[in-house]
Amino acid sequence: MIILRDDQRIARLKRISQITSFVGMGVLLIGLFLVFLPNTANLFFYQLVALFVGWMLSQIGIYLGHRYLRDPRPDEVLDDVLKKVARDGRIYHYLLPAPHVLLIPTGIIVFIPKYQAGNISVDGDKWKQSGLGLRRFFGQERLGDPTREAMLNVEAIANYLNKNAPSVEEVPIGALVVFTNKGNKNLDLKKSSIPAMHFTKVKGYLRQQKGEQPMSDEDFAAIQAAFDKKAAHLLDDEEMEMSSAETG
Repeated sequence: MIILRDDQRIARLKRISQITSFVGMGVLLIGLFLVFLPNTANLFFYQLVALFVGWMLSQIGIYLGHRYLRDPRPDEVLDDVLKKVARDGRIYHYLLPAPHVLLIPTGIIVFIPKYQAGNISVDGDKWKQSGLGLRRFFGQERLGDPTREAMLNVEAIANYLNKNAPSVEEVPIGALVVFTNKGNKNLDLKKSSIPAMHFTKVKGYLRQQKGEQPMSDEDFAAIQAAFDKKAAHLLDDEEMEMSSAETG
């Protein structure tokens, strides 16, 4: 499997995450310090501003941190589970309109990685997360709506191909919600309207799809060329990383 990743973007957003988290914590501490000063109308306003700004910066830091600071990062988890079942594929991380896109001979798969903990269930398109306690308010990004997120990413890739590979009339584009939190097995995802699973089950799921009809060589080449446009700097500098079963 060929892995194409925007390492410069990852490094930049990793740094931004660290800075916003640090600054946000500092502003929160300032806001808390102001609480102990003699109370006046003006001071109360600055307290609220400091606490709000500090909280917002902390949330931005948490949002970015879960994507670019986690070890392993979501893209690394996907690489590890895919390299043995998508040996003839190409995966693009943070390069295309969708963050994680796998191109294989039978089509395209857009991955929506989720790290959230707690008890997670879904019925159709309705997602529910519980069992977090105070973590719901501190250090934990909300689950949101993975189904809608997946559909928006699929639409973004379809629109990109319409513009950059107009010769391709039809290509299967699927979406897969993958929970990357190793310790979270409290997942009830059987009723999801789109495929959703813990990362440990991805290999088995993709092996079941092996019998699907591959696209034509012409369509595959056109899609690869369109995707590789966004990775030209990696291909030119020979910075792409190859993985295979032999390399583990």
